[in-house]
Amino acid sequence: MLSTIADYTRLTKDMGKSLTQVATEPDVSRETDYFLSHIGNVKTVDDFLKDYRLYSYAMKAYGLSDMTYAKAFMRKVLTEGVSDKDAFANKLSDTRYRQFATAFNFAALGDQATQATAATTGTATQYVTQTMEEKAGDQNEGLRLALYFTRKASTITTAYQVLADKALTQVVQTAMGWSSTISSSDIDAQAKMITDKIDLTDFQDPAKVTKFVQRFAAMWDAAQAQSDTSTNSALVLIAGASSTSVSLDTDMLTTLQNIRFNR
Repeated sequence: MLSTIADYTRLTKDMGKSLTQVATEPDVSRETDYFLSHIGNVKTVDDFLKDYRLYSYAMKAYGLSDMTYAKAFMRKVLTEGVSDKDAFANKLSDTRYRQFATAFNFAALGDQATQATAATTGTATQYVTQTMEEKAGDQNEGLRLALYFTRKASTITTAYQVLADKALTQVVQTAMGWSSTISSSDIDAQAKMITDKIDLTDFQDPAKVTKFVQRFAAMWDAAQAQSDTSTNSALVLIAGASSTSVSLDTDMLTTLQNIRFNR
């Protein structure tokens, strides 16, 4: 079984090296080169949305890939900007939209928006980080969550920010040993539960963040181990094997498949 905390420690021990390794991978390097060489030519929100390669790169960089299709929604986010407290992005509970509109601040900077560092190298760094987390998740979802939480922790100031982000919610619930079923309860009750048990100001301290992530990792691995044990026990019962060995030959597998599909 993979050890989430061991993998987390390996990656974060030299984060610069870990990010460089991802950045130099051919597919990542190719997309980043295209983005950096073309984003400066974008002068309007419409220009941005029309170049799918640029737009989708930026959306992934800010963790918004699943909303890439929603161009009308994102046009509103970008057009209104973040200066006005009543701007669309400022009203959304998910802070990623506000971060996106801040990086690509057409509302305030006009045709110079894509010249800002946040829109160029800042976005490229975000893209590489997102890619690293995704690749980590391909091997160990707990590792992806741990890396994501570490990156976002310092931005958390209220319990509602946690609850607005499924990944942050999962980390907190796992670390605290809370069942995911509490997500169906009243939102204010969930927020109170978090603030009663966690001092959110601790997330401004990298050492305390690391300690919290270690707690999450231990709980995550324990849950995975329990799940694996339950699965193995079920296989032992089904196959009639001994408690120390599970052996499913071809005939047994065929029999199980027939039971599953013919009942």
